[in-house]
Amino acid sequence: MRFGHLLVCSLFIFFVLYAPQPLLSLFAEQFSVSPATAGSLMTATMLPLAIAPLVYGLLLAKRNPLTILRYAMLVLAVTCVAFAYAPSFELLLLLRFLQGLTLPAALTAMTTYIGSTYQADSLQKNMTFYIGSTIAGGYFGRVLAAIFADLWTWQSFYFVIAAGLISFALSIPRNQTAIVNSTLSPLNYLKQLANAAVLKLYGAVFCMFFCFAALLNYLPFILQDTFLITNTRDIGLVYSGYLIGALASIATPWLLKKSISPWHLLSAIFAFYSTTLVFLMSSQLVIFLLAFTGFCGAMFIIHSTAAPLVNKISSAPPSVTNGAYVSFYYSGGALGSFVPGLVYQQLGHIAFMASLLLVCICGLILVSSAYLAGKKTTLG
Repeated sequence: MRFGHLLVCSLFIFFVLYAPQPLLSLFAEQFSVSPATAGSLMTATMLPLAIAPLVYGLLLAKRNPLTILRYAMLVLAVTCVAFAYAPSFELLLLLRFLQGLTLPAALTAMTTYIGSTYQADSLQKNMTFYIGSTIAGGYFGRVLAAIFADLWTWQSFYFVIAAGLISFALSIPRNQTAIVNSTLSPLNYLKQLANAAVLKLYGAVFCMFFCFAALLNYLPFILQDTFLITNTRDIGLVYSGYLIGALASIATPWLLKKSISPWHLLSAIFAFYSTTLVFLMSSQLVIFLLAFTGFCGAMFIIHSTAAPLVNKISSAPPSVTNGAYVSFYYSGGALGSFVPGLVYQQLGHIAFMASLLLVCICGLILVSSAYLAGKKTTLG
């Protein structure tokens, strides 16, 4: 499979995951539900994303990931069409849950294919490009969903996603083999993850995405309540700060060369990540937008550094290592997409950001302690 083809598949898969996010306030109004309830459309998808990837990782250790990717994309296409025709909020939730069961199969298949096909510098480079495609998918999924909703209907974008998923799924090579490992039992695979540095890195990734999912999920409500921005197209354009993350993630290999170790870079960027949350408490729109841009860039540098790093220091097969990574990542997203919303509803914008800051500081502590546990691995 050509790597460019994989990146385009990733783009459409992330359209599925993030397209509802800028539309949450629209869904809240259309179906007469609260902001936290509307936010549960993201939670319903991220909950299975938090659990299923590890299971899929164990299965993928004995299966061809490209076959799994093809079927997962076709299932996602069907759910997108059904989502566009759903008559009730409850059915939207059910379909988002089904998408959450399917998405981790696709995500784990893609990272497994990269982890088992490329090594050393090629692994870092291609994982960085893959993460860049997830950023682009998240950005354009949000922005295009908002633009389609403003110019036509929100349902029309889902038909575009479904058509793209079907086209690129059917063009995945059927006769290409991939490296699989079938010599160990699932329990032995899991035992290989019992490494202090690996587990602390997973925990830091959990904290990172908890904060990111929370802010991105409730951004439409913050823009509406604090800055009086209500148009879906304008809300979608605010997500442009997210695109800076793509540029930042591409610079990650250069930043790693300038750093003493990946752990030092992760600690520095986590500190910056925390600082942006302080500035996001501002009620000045310009300061908020600049801090939001820095926040997104920091998140994706952490992601682009942590994903290949865990593949390097873990002794488990790539499918299990990446399945666990995706599980921790979206566990943070599942909680972050709902719990902070309760804080926002009850206490407002500043308390919401303060709660995220506390979680982010926990991530910084985990990275710093993981460095002490893993420096022999990363510094030779």
